[in-house]
Amino acid sequence: MKCKNKMSKSTSYFYLFSVQLHSAGCSSETHCASCFLRFSSDREMKQEYQDLVLQACGASSLRVGAKIQTLWSGYGEIVRLHLEGCDRPSVVVKHVKFPEEAEHPGGWKTDRSHTRKVRSYQVETHWYQNYSTSQSCRIPACLAACSHGDEMLIVLEDLDAVGYDQRRTSVKDREIKACLSWLAHFHALFLDVAPEGLWPVGTYWHLETRPDELEAMDDAALKAAAADIDKILSACRFKTIVHGDAKLANFCFSPSGQDVAAVDFQYVGGGCGMKDVVYFLGSCMEEKQCEKRVPGLLDSYFAELKVAVKKDVDFAALEREWREMFAYAWTDFHRFLLGWMPGHWKINRYSKQLTKEVLHKLKR
Repeated sequence: MKCKNKMSKSTSYFYLFSVQLHSAGCSSETHCASCFLRFSSDREMKQEYQDLVLQACGASSLRVGAKIQTLWSGYGEIVRLHLEGCDRPSVVVKHVKFPEEAEHPGGWKTDRSHTRKVRSYQVETHWYQNYSTSQSCRIPACLAACSHGDEMLIVLEDLDAVGYDQRRTSVKDREIKACLSWLAHFHALFLDVAPEGLWPVGTYWHLETRPDELEAMDDAALKAAAADIDKILSACRFKTIVHGDAKLANFCFSPSGQDVAAVDFQYVGGGCGMKDVVYFLGSCMEEKQCEKRVPGLLDSYFAELKVAVKKDVDFAALEREWREMFAYAWTDFHRFLLGWMPGHWKINRYSKQLTKEVLHKLKR
């Protein structure tokens, strides 16, 4: 379960490239500690940076393609590179260099926010270098990694090229269950595994990392209960490694929608698996859908989890505990949203009802 390429922990402006390669002879693993990528204004790549990608992939030439996407808070972009001389049809390269002044849609441009992002890229690098999964919870393979100064580079398998080339902005029942199956197998694989080198507590909304958002909350009752909710979640007997940002946008689908892979592991770390489940469900269903469909979808998740966990696990106790944690995990994320962006569409009747139930339990 190791990706053997080594990369030092450094910081940087984030680029993600999908690299198209053609022909034969692609090497699978490369280590380079002295090279890094940078694009000039005309989107051409300097020769020394080209050499790194070419060496990592066993390709003979490349050209920079179109930008696919700008990343969060202005920390980078997604660009496609077209290459020749390799039988691997594509790879993904992440290049990180932090901008002098970050952008944020909610106005959260603080030193704490910047430090958190720095750490998130270090965690993601460590994850890809040192962890791997199974076909049942597919992630891109790590092909190479290097760093230089305040920049870092990760070369990853391109999931589009191996059958996960579909993205969804809305999903049907089959696709939701495919993602829940991915989460169940992921949580089962890492059950009781210590999150070494990752966030001690995963998810980007963990209370300890979000004091500014907590302070900004207007809901006095939830604000006062936030620490108790966090303690309850952290005191779970059954812990795993959570993806930490398991929204619909971070899943890549096969054309049929039956198979999925996941990307974006900046906030991977320890915790209760329900944190991923509630965040995923909230990312793809509105309040009326949640009220109607969540019970059945939770049954589907736990059915997959039961199949995936090792036989010596007390599954009845695991399911009982995590079902109890569902409302706490949902309320924990609701707490973050109320401080971060109080007008967010996910702040709805369903979330408020679960929060009310949790606060009532805490008063007993």
